[in-house]
Amino acid sequence: MFSDDLAKCSFVSTRDEDPEFGFQRALDESRAQQIADYIDNENGSIPTAIILSAQEAAKFEVVSKGKAVEFILDPKAFLILDGQHRVFGFSKAKSRLRVPVIIYSGLSRRDESRLFIDINSKQKGVPTELLLDIKRLAEYESSTEQLLRDIFDHFNKDPRSSLYGKLSPAVKSKSKISRVTFNSAVTPVAKIFGDRDSDELFEILNSYLRVFVGNYLKKNNYEEGVVSSIVFKAVLNVFPEIASKVKDRYGSEYSADNFLSVMLDMFEAIDINKIKKPGKSYLALSKHFSESMKTNFTL
Repeated sequence: MFSDDLAKCSFVSTRDEDPEFGFQRALDESRAQQIADYIDNENGSIPTAIILSAQEAAKFEVVSKGKAVEFILDPKAFLILDGQHRVFGFSKAKSRLRVPVIIYSGLSRRDESRLFIDINSKQKGVPTELLLDIKRLAEYESSTEQLLRDIFDHFNKDPRSSLYGKLSPAVKSKSKISRVTFNSAVTPVAKIFGDRDSDELFEILNSYLRVFVGNYLKKNNYEEGVVSSIVFKAVLNVFPEIASKVKDRYGSEYSADNFLSVMLDMFEAIDINKIKKPGKSYLALSKHFSESMKTNFTL
């Protein structure tokens, strides 16, 4: 169906507008505008079908031995079961598109609401990890995303990596660090060392993590603790403070030995139980690391 015709003959029924029979969520105009901009400015295409339920006003009929349909172009012809923001976005776009549509006919309001629940509860979105993993193929990566990808891939593939075998590029895993968690933790570090390339950042971070994992977690028989998203984010969150102390002592020589000399006193004060049971806030754990360093660090 043409996008402008679709917008003219379809509608939604929200709980606010129809407390007795409505079941749709309220429309988000900014989201619809993003869709319109994507279509007009980027020649975007959205190939997924809009799902509609024919109403009495449509006078919907299958003709030509099942090869065509007829209906009246009425504002209340079709109830949108899935795709309301796309339809709203189409109506805002200047471009005219042919949109794939699935139309159910003869549904009761109970049938429509049940189908709405099935569509919105049983569909699974693509994991963010996978989207990040394939962004390079789509040539959608920003410069920061490209830098983070290169660092992640280095940690994932280099046998010298302190995280070797502990990373999961495309899916979430309880026993590994996902790309999403890695990017979230490393982004602030990448900004601090904005003049460094991915190889240099890998060497600096690998030296730091090798000390934390090898000289603290491993010695406390808890090397696997680094794969916890809370622990990993906390370890990276305190990195700028530790790197600053390394720079004060040794200039820009961010070697494992230099990190170790700065972190030894901190290791003496860290409570391993706070790492084994980190709670839900990486900031709280990071604060514990920082306070341990301030309590014991001496120049």
